[in-house]
Amino acid sequence: MEGTDDGETCCEEEREWGTWRERKWRFSKAGPRSPLKPDGERNRNTMASSLLSELEQMAAALGQEGATVENSLLEVGAKIAKELGVNTDEVAILAVSTRWRHLHFLVPQPLKNVGFIPLTSNSALAARTVRESRPEINNNFSGVRHATVFEGVRTATTSGESIHKIISAPILYEGKVVGVMQISRKGTSKETCGPDFTAEDLGKVLAYCRPLGRLVQHFGGE
Repeated sequence: MEGTDDGETCCEEEREWGTWRERKWRFSKAGPRSPLKPDGERNRNTMASSLLSELEQMAAALGQEGATVENSLLEVGAKIAKELGVNTDEVAILAVSTRWRHLHFLVPQPLKNVGFIPLTSNSALAARTVRESRPEINNNFSGVRHATVFEGVRTATTSGESIHKIISAPILYEGKVVGVMQISRKGTSKETCGPDFTAEDLGKVLAYCRPLGRLVQHFGGE
């Protein structure tokens, strides 16, 4: 009986050892499982990937359907606004003119013919973003000295309200700054204009800036 018990115990241990090794092998092949993401987060990630793909396709289409692509920049601005939870006119895409040494607006439409921002300006955040080639978040923008001339322009969704929070990021092409993207929150006060921008928001903006480089270089002019 003792020999039979030992044999059964040995077989059970071997089966358990074999089962453990099998589990370990499957884990090493498949890798650790990622935690399940809520449907809302999966949908947001899908939208972001779709927009990035659209921007890349637009860049690839340059020279073939230029006019269509140019008009689509406004649509891209609207989609970026939706993704980041801001109004359409709170998304700005500016291009650098190397000839005239200034920035001019490509998006939003109401600011395209309003004026320019000299790259030497000490009060314009966009100019500093170009010079330093450095992104930044400022959730107390209304409390610091900055140029306000463009904030007074009435648009479809804002009526000359102040910018209280902002993300400013350089748009690069072939290692050179060719433009700036700015995402802002406007309103009557800092408390009512919306939530603070986060590092995650900045990451999304930087991701959109990458494919935008070729587009801004193409439409920005010299």
